[in-house]
Amino acid sequence: MKGLTDQPSYIVELLEGGVTLEDVIDGHICEQAVVEKSAFVVGDLGALMRQHLCWQSLVPHVQPYYPVKCNSSPVAIELLASLGLGFICTNKAEMSLVLDHGVPPENIILSSVFKQLAHIKYAAKNNIQHLVCENEAELSKIARLHPDAKLLLQLTTEAHAAETSMAFGSSLKSCRHLLEAAKELGVEVVGVTFHIPSSCQDLQQAYTHALSDARCVFDMGVELGFNMNILDIGGGFTGSEFQLKQVETAVRPLLAAYFPQLSGVQVLAQPGSFYVASAFSLAVNVIGKKVVTRHWDTLAQGENNEDTEFLYYMNEGVYGPFGRKLLGNSIPAPSVHKRALCAEEAMYASSLWGPSLDPLDQVVERCLLPELSVGDWLLFSNMGVCGLEDLSCLSTAPPLPIYYTVSTSDWYEMQEAGVTLDGTMKNFSFLPYSP
Repeated sequence: MKGLTDQPSYIVELLEGGVTLEDVIDGHICEQAVVEKSAFVVGDLGALMRQHLCWQSLVPHVQPYYPVKCNSSPVAIELLASLGLGFICTNKAEMSLVLDHGVPPENIILSSVFKQLAHIKYAAKNNIQHLVCENEAELSKIARLHPDAKLLLQLTTEAHAAETSMAFGSSLKSCRHLLEAAKELGVEVVGVTFHIPSSCQDLQQAYTHALSDARCVFDMGVELGFNMNILDIGGGFTGSEFQLKQVETAVRPLLAAYFPQLSGVQVLAQPGSFYVASAFSLAVNVIGKKVVTRHWDTLAQGENNEDTEFLYYMNEGVYGPFGRKLLGNSIPAPSVHKRALCAEEAMYASSLWGPSLDPLDQVVERCLLPELSVGDWLLFSNMGVCGLEDLSCLSTAPPLPIYYTVSTSDWYEMQEAGVTLDGTMKNFSFLPYSP
């Protein structure tokens, strides 16, 4: 996980006899009660496995390639590699990480809009041939440093253009020129990649335009003599089974029309959040509290009212595991650990802050919580995607510990899927959980 460093031993606690993830969190909170009350993360490998089974069930014809930037936990990487996923890397460090976990070079794609020269050279040295390209300047670099590369052209989409003002991808009109330039430089083009954001409201229209454009690029490539055989439909998968069904419903008939199975085109996708978001939970401690009384007038009734608002300060903030907030992503409200809420217990407007006293260090702007005390614990679920790289450079605090778990039932499912300790997961040590 970006900003979080794994325990080097790769120890996974095996939950037996009805022990739950909540029991594990309770146990580690009890441990923290007698020490420093430091924040920690619990990773559920069973959740990763369940998401993989869900993907295989709903979109078995689409090969998942995991974007390492979503969560670079070595434990998650090793498990996903053992399940046969490919990997999308954006730099040398990510390529090195997945290679170290036994991922074959042919299952790695070097992405990113602008690549450092050293990263292209590293890909060439390690026989990583598939690279993404979206402009002529990148094409020239790749032709010079990695002439054996096999390129996927990054195609812009209307859905992504509507989400951001930044230029992203090559337009359909520009793709012809890019293909011709690649032909002249002697660089092979093998396919197309595009991205539909998860915020897209009209998936049917977005994928119709994107896949129609991709088909046009394939036809232009074939006309120029390229063997076009890879289609990457990108990311935008939230982790919700319902949303994945929506995407599948939109994509399936379009793939059948534009890229039928008999065409031999390999269809990929980049489910990052889908795999890891729900697998990690974060426990943080309340270290400070302020009470603010806000007055407001109801002019129509001539009344003077007041509201009580609580500001809670936690031992982690946006310069740590909540870094994705700095990218504009919202953080859902947490649950309160071990609070037996009475039906009559008042709920108050609350905001949650990190420890830095920086005005940007607001984790949750507004939520309803019972009145908390300093020392209480808050639990944030779906924390598997951090969204910022190298958060450690923004903080002098030590990395958070991650405690990995898996239930016996999930472990049996992993074994049925071909995951074995003596083969694909050699670096793992499974120990029975002891509270």
